[in-house]
Amino acid sequence: MYSSFMSTPERLIESTRELLWERGYVGTSPKAIQQHAGAGQGSMYHHFAGKPDLALAAIRRTAEEMRATAEAVLSRPGPAYTRIEAYLLRERDVLKGCPVGRLTMDPDVIASDELRAPVTETLDWLRERIAGIVEEGCAGGEFTDALDPRDVASTVVATVQGGYVLARSSGAPAAFDAAVRGLLALLAAARTAPTA
Repeated sequence: MYSSFMSTPERLIESTRELLWERGYVGTSPKAIQQHAGAGQGSMYHHFAGKPDLALAAIRRTAEEMRATAEAVLSRPGPAYTRIEAYLLRERDVLKGCPVGRLTMDPDVIASDELRAPVTETLDWLRERIAGIVEEGCAGGEFTDALDPRDVASTVVATVQGGYVLARSSGAPAAFDAAVRGLLALLAAARTAPTA
Protein backbone atom coordinates (compact mmCIF):
# COMPACT_ATOMS: atom_id res chain seq x y z
CA MET A 1 0.00 0.00 0.00
CA TYR A 2 2.83 2.40 0.87
CA SER A 3 6.11 3.03 -0.88
CA SER A 4 9.07 1.00 0.31
CA PHE A 5 10.87 4.32 0.64
CA MET A 6 8.42 5.51 3.32
CA SER A 7 9.77 5.10 6.84
CA THR A 8 7.90 3.08 9.46
CA PRO A 9 6.87 6.19 11.46
CA GLU A 10 5.56 7.78 8.24
CA ARG A 11 3.57 4.65 7.38
CA LEU A 12 2.12 4.59 10.89
CA ILE A 13 1.12 8.27 10.77
CA GLU A 14 -0.41 7.99 7.30
CA SER A 15 -2.30 4.83 8.27
CA THR A 16 -3.63 6.50 11.39
CA ARG A 17 -4.73 9.54 9.39
CA GLU A 18 -6.70 7.38 6.98
CA LEU A 19 -8.23 5.23 9.70
CA LEU A 20 -9.23 8.22 11.85
CA TRP A 21 -11.00 9.71 8.84
CA GLU A 22 -12.79 6.45 8.02
CA ARG A 23 -13.46 5.00 11.48
CA GLY A 24 -12.94 7.70 14.12
CA TYR A 25 -10.73 7.42 17.19
CA VAL A 26 -12.48 4.51 18.91
CA GLY A 27 -12.69 2.51 15.67
CA THR A 28 -8.99 2.99 15.04
CA SER A 29 -7.32 0.28 17.08
CA PRO A 30 -3.55 -0.12 17.42
CA LYS A 31 -3.87 -3.50 15.68
CA ALA A 32 -5.73 -1.93 12.74
CA ILE A 33 -3.05 0.76 12.45
CA GLN A 34 -0.28 -1.82 12.48
CA GLN A 35 -2.00 -3.97 9.85
CA HIS A 36 -2.75 -0.97 7.63
CA ALA A 37 0.84 0.29 7.94
CA GLY A 38 2.43 -3.13 7.58
CA ALA A 39 4.27 -2.55 10.85
CA GLY A 40 4.68 -4.70 13.91
CA GLN A 41 3.62 -3.84 17.44
CA GLY A 42 7.25 -3.38 18.47
CA SER A 43 7.80 -0.85 15.66
CA MET A 44 4.73 1.14 16.64
CA TYR A 45 5.68 1.38 20.28
CA HIS A 46 9.31 2.06 19.42
CA HIS A 47 8.30 5.24 17.59
CA PHE A 48 5.19 6.31 19.52
CA ALA A 49 4.24 6.11 23.21
CA GLY A 50 0.85 4.66 22.30
CA LYS A 51 -2.30 5.25 20.33
CA PRO A 52 -2.94 8.78 21.73
CA ASP A 53 0.60 9.87 20.78
CA LEU A 54 0.26 8.43 17.27
CA ALA A 55 -3.24 9.91 16.87
CA LEU A 56 -1.90 13.34 17.85
CA ALA A 57 0.85 13.11 15.22
CA ALA A 58 -1.73 12.06 12.63
CA ILE A 59 -4.17 14.84 13.56
CA ARG A 60 -1.38 17.43 13.44
CA ARG A 61 -0.33 16.19 9.99
CA THR A 62 -3.93 16.34 8.75
CA ALA A 63 -4.33 19.86 10.16
CA GLU A 64 -1.08 21.02 8.52
CA GLU A 65 -2.18 19.58 5.19
CA MET A 66 -5.56 21.30 5.41
CA ARG A 67 -3.89 24.64 6.16
CA ALA A 68 -1.47 24.24 3.27
CA THR A 69 -4.26 23.34 0.84
CA ALA A 70 -6.39 26.31 1.94
CA GLU A 71 -3.44 28.71 1.89
CA ALA A 72 -2.49 27.67 -1.64
CA VAL A 73 -5.91 28.85 -2.82
CA LEU A 74 -6.42 31.84 -0.50
CA SER A 75 -3.00 33.35 -1.22
CA ARG A 76 -3.60 33.62 -4.96
CA PRO A 77 -3.62 37.13 -6.36
CA GLY A 78 -6.91 38.78 -7.16
CA PRO A 79 -9.95 40.37 -5.56
CA ALA A 80 -11.17 39.12 -2.19
CA TYR A 81 -14.37 37.67 -3.66
CA THR A 82 -12.43 35.70 -6.28
CA ARG A 83 -10.10 34.22 -3.65
CA ILE A 84 -12.99 33.19 -1.39
CA GLU A 85 -14.84 31.81 -4.40
CA ALA A 86 -11.77 29.77 -5.39
CA TYR A 87 -11.59 28.35 -1.85
CA LEU A 88 -15.26 27.42 -1.86
CA LEU A 89 -15.13 25.89 -5.34
CA ARG A 90 -11.84 24.02 -4.99
CA GLU A 91 -12.00 20.32 -5.73
CA ARG A 92 -13.00 18.22 -2.73
CA ASP A 93 -14.29 14.72 -2.11
CA VAL A 94 -17.39 16.06 -0.38
CA LEU A 95 -18.87 12.63 0.27
CA LYS A 96 -15.85 11.70 2.39
CA GLY A 97 -16.19 14.90 4.40
CA CYS A 98 -13.49 17.06 5.91
CA PRO A 99 -10.77 15.08 7.71
CA VAL A 100 -10.41 17.88 10.28
CA GLY A 101 -14.08 18.79 10.59
CA ARG A 102 -15.08 15.17 11.10
CA LEU A 103 -12.82 15.01 14.15
CA THR A 104 -15.11 17.53 15.88
CA MET A 105 -17.81 14.86 15.86
CA ASP A 106 -15.56 12.31 17.53
CA PRO A 107 -16.30 12.37 21.28
CA ASP A 108 -12.90 10.94 22.20
CA VAL A 109 -11.05 13.63 20.24
CA ILE A 110 -13.21 16.43 21.66
CA ALA A 111 -12.82 15.10 25.21
CA SER A 112 -9.02 15.32 24.94
CA ASP A 113 -7.55 18.81 25.15
CA GLU A 114 -4.40 17.56 23.46
CA LEU A 115 -6.12 15.83 20.51
CA ARG A 116 -8.65 18.64 20.08
CA ALA A 117 -6.02 21.42 20.03
CA PRO A 118 -4.81 20.99 16.39
CA VAL A 119 -8.44 20.82 15.23
CA THR A 120 -9.40 24.01 17.05
CA GLU A 121 -6.22 25.80 15.97
CA THR A 122 -6.79 24.90 12.32
CA LEU A 123 -10.41 26.03 12.22
CA ASP A 124 -9.47 29.22 14.10
CA TRP A 125 -6.63 29.84 11.64
CA LEU A 126 -8.98 29.33 8.69
CA ARG A 127 -11.54 31.78 10.07
CA GLU A 128 -8.84 34.38 10.75
CA ARG A 129 -7.32 33.91 7.29
CA ILE A 130 -10.66 34.37 5.55
CA ALA A 131 -11.57 37.30 7.82
CA GLY A 132 -8.34 38.99 6.72
CA ILE A 133 -9.30 38.58 3.08
CA VAL A 134 -12.76 40.02 3.71
CA GLU A 135 -11.14 42.93 5.58
CA GLU A 136 -8.95 43.56 2.54
CA GLY A 137 -12.07 43.54 0.36
CA CYS A 138 -13.85 46.00 2.64
CA ALA A 139 -10.80 48.30 2.91
CA GLY A 140 -10.37 48.27 -0.87
CA GLY A 141 -14.03 49.10 -1.50
CA GLU A 142 -14.82 45.71 -3.01
CA PHE A 143 -17.31 44.81 -0.27
CA THR A 144 -19.79 47.02 1.54
CA ASP A 145 -18.68 48.21 4.98
CA ALA A 146 -21.78 46.53 6.41
CA LEU A 147 -19.99 43.19 6.30
CA ASP A 148 -18.35 42.00 9.49
CA PRO A 149 -15.23 40.12 8.30
CA ARG A 150 -15.23 37.68 11.22
CA ASP A 151 -18.90 36.88 10.83
CA VAL A 152 -18.42 36.30 7.11
CA ALA A 153 -15.40 34.09 7.77
CA SER A 154 -17.38 32.00 10.26
CA THR A 155 -20.15 31.69 7.68
CA VAL A 156 -17.70 30.50 5.02
CA VAL A 157 -16.25 27.83 7.32
CA ALA A 158 -19.72 26.80 8.54
CA THR A 159 -20.99 26.55 4.95
CA VAL A 160 -18.14 24.24 3.95
CA GLN A 161 -18.44 22.05 7.05
CA GLY A 162 -22.24 22.02 6.89
CA GLY A 163 -22.09 21.34 3.17
CA TYR A 164 -20.09 18.19 3.87
CA VAL A 165 -22.79 17.05 6.31
CA LEU A 166 -25.59 17.74 3.82
CA ALA A 167 -23.76 15.94 1.03
CA ARG A 168 -22.96 12.91 3.17
CA SER A 169 -26.54 12.80 4.44
CA SER A 170 -28.02 12.89 0.95
CA GLY A 171 -25.31 10.73 -0.59
CA ALA A 172 -24.73 13.31 -3.33
CA PRO A 173 -22.41 16.31 -3.75
CA ALA A 174 -25.30 18.47 -5.03
CA ALA A 175 -26.21 19.56 -1.49
CA PHE A 176 -22.67 20.84 -0.89
CA ASP A 177 -22.71 22.65 -4.23
CA ALA A 178 -26.06 24.27 -3.42
CA ALA A 179 -24.75 25.58 -0.07
CA VAL A 180 -21.69 27.06 -1.79
CA ARG A 181 -23.79 28.67 -4.54
CA GLY A 182 -26.07 30.22 -1.91
CA LEU A 183 -23.16 31.71 0.02
CA LEU A 184 -21.50 33.03 -3.13
CA ALA A 185 -24.77 34.72 -4.13
CA LEU A 186 -24.91 36.45 -0.75
CA LEU A 187 -21.28 37.56 -1.03
CA ALA A 188 -21.82 38.78 -4.60
CA ALA A 189 -24.71 40.90 -3.37
CA ALA A 190 -22.38 42.54 -0.84
CA ARG A 191 -19.90 43.59 -3.53
CA THR A 192 -19.65 47.25 -4.39
CA ALA A 193 -17.07 47.05 -7.15
CA PRO A 194 -16.88 45.00 -10.34
CA THR A 195 -14.39 42.11 -10.54
CA ALA A 196 -10.94 43.33 -11.53
